[in-house]
Amino acid sequence: MKFYKLSCTLALCFLTYVGQAQNTKMNTFINSLMNKMTLEEKLGQLNLLTSGDAVTGSVVSTNVEKNIREGKVGALLNMTKVADIRKAQQLAVEGSRLKIPMLFGLDVVHGYKTTFPIPLALSCSWDMDMIERSAQIAATEASADGINWTFSPMVDIARDPRWGRIAEGSGEDPYLGSKIAAAMVKGYQGDLSKNYNILACVKHFALYGAAEGGRDYNTTDMSRVRMYNEYFPPYKAAVDAGAMTVMTSFNEVDGIPATANRWLMTDVLRKQWGFNGFVVTDYTAINEMINHGLGDLKTVSAQALHAGTDMDMVGEGFIGTLKQSLQEDKVTINEINIACRRILEAKYKLGLFDDPYRYCDVNRAKTEIYTAAQRQEARKGAAETFVLLKNQQNLLPLKKQGTIALIGPLADTRENMTGTWSVSADIKNIPSLREAMQKEVGSQVKINYAKGANLTADSMLEINSTMFGRSLHRDGRSAEELKKEALAVAAQSDIIVAALGESSEMTGEAASRADISIPDTQKELLAALLATGKPVVLVLFAGRPMTLTWENQHVPAILNVWFGGCEAGAAITDVLFGDATPSGKLTTSFPQLVGQIPVNYNHKNTGRPLAGNDKWFTKFRSNYLDVSNDPLYPFGYGLSYTTFSYSDVTLSGNALKAGGKITASVTLTNTGKTDGVEIAQLYIRDMVGSITRPVKELKGFQRIALKAGESKKVTFDITETDLKFYNSDLKFVAEPGDFKVFIGGNSRDVKEAAFKLQ
Repeated sequence: MKFYKLSCTLALCFLTYVGQAQNTKMNTFINSLMNKMTLEEKLGQLNLLTSGDAVTGSVVSTNVEKNIREGKVGALLNMTKVADIRKAQQLAVEGSRLKIPMLFGLDVVHGYKTTFPIPLALSCSWDMDMIERSAQIAATEASADGINWTFSPMVDIARDPRWGRIAEGSGEDPYLGSKIAAAMVKGYQGDLSKNYNILACVKHFALYGAAEGGRDYNTTDMSRVRMYNEYFPPYKAAVDAGAMTVMTSFNEVDGIPATANRWLMTDVLRKQWGFNGFVVTDYTAINEMINHGLGDLKTVSAQALHAGTDMDMVGEGFIGTLKQSLQEDKVTINEINIACRRILEAKYKLGLFDDPYRYCDVNRAKTEIYTAAQRQEARKGAAETFVLLKNQQNLLPLKKQGTIALIGPLADTRENMTGTWSVSADIKNIPSLREAMQKEVGSQVKINYAKGANLTADSMLEINSTMFGRSLHRDGRSAEELKKEALAVAAQSDIIVAALGESSEMTGEAASRADISIPDTQKELLAALLATGKPVVLVLFAGRPMTLTWENQHVPAILNVWFGGCEAGAAITDVLFGDATPSGKLTTSFPQLVGQIPVNYNHKNTGRPLAGNDKWFTKFRSNYLDVSNDPLYPFGYGLSYTTFSYSDVTLSGNALKAGGKITASVTLTNTGKTDGVEIAQLYIRDMVGSITRPVKELKGFQRIALKAGESKKVTFDITETDLKFYNSDLKFVAEPGDFKVFIGGNSRDVKEAAFKLQ
């Protein structure tokens, strides 16, 4: 044992020595380079322009080639072809004075060509290995096309489903969000030793998901206690996992837009969390501070630099104004040097100074992009994300026989399958649900198809909801004509599969909705299909929690398939026909009505909560007159084709001491006739605190595969760290006292036990 400890100590010392030597070498190189740089060339490193190949914002840069030759561009975004990227890099390293290579960034959010489900869907798998692997595949493919920087992961906590960008994140919970943030960073970056590792960019720092009214880009305001306990953890987890870049958010924090918020970018991010990478703005975020009312472009650019923002995305405020601000003593040369150094360090760590064309091998794309193996992983992963919301009388899985009516505006659209922020997907070559079903089961099942309805009655709303070439090809016939055709098809079929919900661009950036129900014409179609008396399965396409109270009351089976990526059609078919068993669990609570928002499981109690013996409605209690406080579907909820039971919770002790642990255990049994996967969830409640604490907090989870009839003991270790929170002094503490532990298949249906922290 002594020899082992000595060996570990020597190994650690060696690694420390190697790391210090590498840093010394890097610092020597960058010092030498910066001594040669003019002010304009330093400001050029702070300048991120767009090529215009992919559209992710409202501004496209001009004079890009000229600026590259003059050393005025540190990075480009939205260039997507390796041959073009190689030419652009050649301009920088052969055409500019100091030959400094550029970074090439893109929103590779949930896959590149091989597209995985949208991030909200991925989170519903609760499968960290699959999520990390999805990021690895995305990085491999993007790097094979010349890209070395992704603007992902998006880790904003979001509890308002009206906000369109809820589709890009991992839901409402900071613990689960933190686990996913770390997994994504590890998947993208690795250790940067290979040319298929790329820089990750954590976004949007900070609090973007708390936009008031669920309206994108809107004001955010909250206490710092809430920031630290509920919204900051996923950002910190990504930083702790090694993320080398961070993106600012559009919203304000404490009355100061994040991009100019020194407390956020310097005090929290760098001093408290130890982040040593560089900070990039979101698209034209510096310029937009003018509309916030902070001053003209010169003023807000200086404020952003002083705050600790290093790179200006597209707005050209830094390169256009900082020279004059330096002359006027509004900024210092030290601030410019620090920002420049951080960007050069990232390029050095990425290996671009050793080989500027490290990511420009034109042969890689032929064998590493959109391979059969990668698509198979996307298909399997997509099936894990689908959430079975209802399955009355075990209507699902369907039998591979008879005749199925496949009806709905989302049933035969390739453009809709991959979801928002799939900017690199070849959507025209991705099978629709109809095409995938016919391929997978067409020889055994007759499939009758009808569109049945347009996306919505409002043609302009449909145009706004199907941007970026995602048209659903609106049918010019009347709603009655479309419905009549669908009913005729239904009459010839044994069962109806209704593919309804949102279009892919009804969520994502600048896609907030005040009404989050299924659009009007589709709901009318669904009612007509139900009136036929035929069994109806609702296949729900969605990028957010939706209000489904009526659907839950009337539709016998509901499968939420989100937007499942390039293999969505095949994965949906797998689950519908039982070749895969649904195991997804919600990571966002579904409201009954939009007026309940925000509704999340980890809320605080009021001084007048509904007690266990209270019935809704109870006067002088915290409730609504017209609807209960409960969500329609709670956080962690999701059915399977089998059933599971949990025994009572057993604790290894009733007291936890500092430095020790308590083990909580249950026996989990598959009580059905089908093999399945259950996601067992551990929640804790701090019963008495120096500040108010949530009624439940997720602190652990496990994906457990069980054969029909099989039982397994599931254990969770609880330590003092699991009980810590930020108190009113923003100190991370665990306070002695009483706690409850809950274990179950969702946040509502749990078994509980009690213990003390001594």
